[in-house]
Amino acid sequence: MSVHHEMILILDFGSQYTQLIARRVREASVYCEIAPFNVDLASYADRNVKGYILSGGPASVKDPDAPMLDAAFFKTNLPVLGICYGMQVMAEVFGGQLVRSKSREYGRAHLEVVNERSLLSGVPQRSQVWMSHGDSIAKLPANFEIIGSTDSLEVAAIGDFERNFFGLQFHPEVHHTPEGKNIINNFLFDICNLKGDWTTESFIESSVVRIRERVGKKSVILGISGGVDSTVTALLLSRAIGKNLHAVFVNNGLLRKNEFENVVEMLGNLQLNLHPVDASGLFLERLAGVADPEEKRKIIGATFIDVFEQQAEKIGGIEYLAQGTLYPDVIESVSFKGPSVTIKSHHNVGGLKDRMKLRLVEPLRELFKDEVRQLGSKLGLPATFIGRHPFPGPGLAVRILGDVTKERCDLLREVDAIFIEELHKAGIYDDIWQAFAVLLPVSAVGVMGDERTYENVVALRAVTSVDGMTADWARIDNDIMAHISNRIIRNVRGVNRVTYDISSKPPATIEWE
Repeated sequence: MSVHHEMILILDFGSQYTQLIARRVREASVYCEIAPFNVDLASYADRNVKGYILSGGPASVKDPDAPMLDAAFFKTNLPVLGICYGMQVMAEVFGGQLVRSKSREYGRAHLEVVNERSLLSGVPQRSQVWMSHGDSIAKLPANFEIIGSTDSLEVAAIGDFERNFFGLQFHPEVHHTPEGKNIINNFLFDICNLKGDWTTESFIESSVVRIRERVGKKSVILGISGGVDSTVTALLLSRAIGKNLHAVFVNNGLLRKNEFENVVEMLGNLQLNLHPVDASGLFLERLAGVADPEEKRKIIGATFIDVFEQQAEKIGGIEYLAQGTLYPDVIESVSFKGPSVTIKSHHNVGGLKDRMKLRLVEPLRELFKDEVRQLGSKLGLPATFIGRHPFPGPGLAVRILGDVTKERCDLLREVDAIFIEELHKAGIYDDIWQAFAVLLPVSAVGVMGDERTYENVVALRAVTSVDGMTADWARIDNDIMAHISNRIIRNVRGVNRVTYDISSKPPATIEWE
């Protein structure tokens, strides 16, 4: 890899906010990566690391098996910022004294600036911060001084100005700390002297160079789902290697209304080398009579691989498989031996590269979702496409409870299209994380004219969320809901009842299956 941006390395001690720290650093146009606290730093020796941030974490430094850093780590001539648990690790290494607080302090507090040099430069004398700690520092570590206090905690921020080591007993990365952005920027620009030149444009330039170096004149195949990640992956690769990218877009019969045609047209306009395949008949044939959600997912995954392999053989001479893996997937699949242990193996088309003996290219693996969207707009994707709600890989199959048939798919497509169109018309589509309709496996009695009818029930689901991890049902104006319900019942033959799902996640998931 010939292009090395200057960067910050974030060592993760298991805080739920670690990814937020990374987001804040990147919003300042500085590249950063997250690594487990016990990563072998030698692997970063030839990377352009300019400073470290130590994350928070749920442990107490006093626990016998608490994650710790070697004193050797601090023999660095690079600045270090410790946040919450990260600050206590520093205090422990440099001989400070920690005491267990009687109560775990968590939530809003007010920071009083004691010394506004460097880290707290430009921060008002008193500002709100978001505290989180179970231990506090009773005796300062060697060479450190107090730079900030709160009403209940004398040692809320510390600094060693000679070595540029700083600690905060609050979270500057969360939005409950309004000055947090200034504090992080002080660390990045005044203390680490970073340039802040990691932009979407510079990412495109360096990616194009890297992809060409890696792939040369060889051919790359990519499965496009119609979602933002795979589409942006395709456009970036296309910019680097042109027609040597073969993007395969499979219609599995489970897409939204007109989705296949619309995406094919849009990507055609962007000069992408696209191979559209209509395999809807095959998918629906294999799904016939299957009601179990897990079974549906397996069949769809396996059928996609069959169709994809067939296309690859038809094209011939392919050596690389591209995937739209994003940074949160990478973080989750690196086994963090720290407390945030979650391992996922859900990469787009699991097992494909092994079966097809292809080497993997993942040009977005350093990016978060919002960065992918920025990249998409720089690469020419229309805003309406970039702002679309997430759509599950198995498509409508997991939104049709029970048997999946062409008729039931068509019915759900109509309902879904009306729902989404009305959210756009009301100007609230962008405030919602995800909105969709679910076809229930029950028929309900209704009255149409003078006759009783036995027809389908649909459920509408709309949720607000920041990251999809937790979600709340969207409070949509009653008049809008009434209008949507009337339009669906009037226009979609076979539906006589519309319900709205008001469950939050947890305990309910966003999708129904």
